[in-house]
Amino acid sequence: MAATSSDKIDVLVYGPLRPILEKGFPDSFNVHHATTQADLEALPADVKGRIRGIAVTFHTVKTDAAVMAMLPKLEMIASFGVGYDHIAASHAGQHGIIVTNTPDVLTEEVADVALGLLIATCREFIKADRFVRSGEWSEKPYPLSVGSLRDRTVGMVGMGRIGQAIARRLEASLVPVVYHSRNPAAGVANRHYPDLLQMAKDVDTLVVIVPGGAGTNRIVNAEVLKALGPRGVVVNVARGSVIDEQALVEALKSGTILGAGLDVFEKEPAVPDELKAMDNVVLLPHIGSAAIVTRNAMDQLVVDNLKVWFAGKPPLTPVPETPVKGR
Repeated sequence: MAATSSDKIDVLVYGPLRPILEKGFPDSFNVHHATTQADLEALPADVKGRIRGIAVTFHTVKTDAAVMAMLPKLEMIASFGVGYDHIAASHAGQHGIIVTNTPDVLTEEVADVALGLLIATCREFIKADRFVRSGEWSEKPYPLSVGSLRDRTVGMVGMGRIGQAIARRLEASLVPVVYHSRNPAAGVANRHYPDLLQMAKDVDTLVVIVPGGAGTNRIVNAEVLKALGPRGVVVNVARGSVIDEQALVEALKSGTILGAGLDVFEKEPAVPDELKAMDNVVLLPHIGSAAIVTRNAMDQLVVDNLKVWFAGKPPLTPVPETPVKGR
């Protein structure tokens, strides 16, 4: 027999709608939608009082203590994406609310983009494409690129799942890899640098793939960029907040470093005009995981975390701040 309205589990899809998140829940769920916090505030009080789970659909949608306070029966926040700095996870954990994210299903996709972005930056693919389209090739040959992977050592800033997947690709391309993180990564043989500045002095390339948040805010600063030197290349597929964007602009303009490949920005979708004007920068619109097959898998994991939780089972991918006990 079908569940009655009063028997159903009320969940909120919070942020931009996508088909799986809109239609992927079984009939035992009542699905509500709010694109912004103002939309959430405008929901009827009785609806807010029934909501037990949230599917947060993008990192631009902040889910802080104020949002949680509006939903007195909230049990779970299922977040889309690996990074969850847009969610007050520690506050959630203190109030018995489980937070989940979507690791693993996007690892290889983001690693592909990171390597492609590095190659495109070093070998000037975008600039060369414009050279062909403009007709200049019929007049003169394209100049040799200053950058190459052949003589580089890459310093990974972060060595989690995605960092290790990037490192595998680089090592298969015969590019040496070292890494910086707070603690050595288990099972990783590459050299670990506890100090980012020292690593920057020893390499000429940084690939940034660490979570956002206060602990990593602008850790790639002017001093780190200067340490890379004039052959330096920076690739960021993490969060825009991890790099001091103005310091990066200045380093690129002055020749302190050679180039940058950026998929993320401090105030995206706003991108500084100075970056747009540079030929030694490759700019992507935060598309690290943005392939249909991968985004569908991420959406499905958001739905599946909520489904298993409300079936009385442990969540599939809880974050460390909200460990699950007793299921």
